[in-house]
Amino acid sequence: MSSGVARMQVGAVTGTGAIIEVETLDFQPRYIRLLNVGGNAQGEWVEGMADDSVQKVVDSGAGATDISLATSDGITPKANGFDIGADTDLNAAGELIHYIAFE
Repeated sequence: MSSGVARMQVGAVTGTGAIIEVETLDFQPRYIRLLNVGGNAQGEWVEGMADDSVQKVVDSGAGATDISLATSDGITPKANGFDIGADTDLNAAGELIHYIAFE
């Protein structure tokens, strides 16, 4: 439940290709954005979306951009953070993933 005070946290993790648990927030996020700079991909989860889903945008090269809603291997909010699923565009092993989360 929201505290009534807007809170935000940013950070970064290294992709593993498996679920990554980000449990360093002191709130349950209502909005999460991921930026995988190495993979030229970004994803967003907004309160009301299903757990494990993500709206993602991927630069597929030559100026083409793919936008899709992934219904698995996405983002799942938790009481003190969130999980990043094993989506191969957003969570590739060794690639840096920046995140921003808002309560």
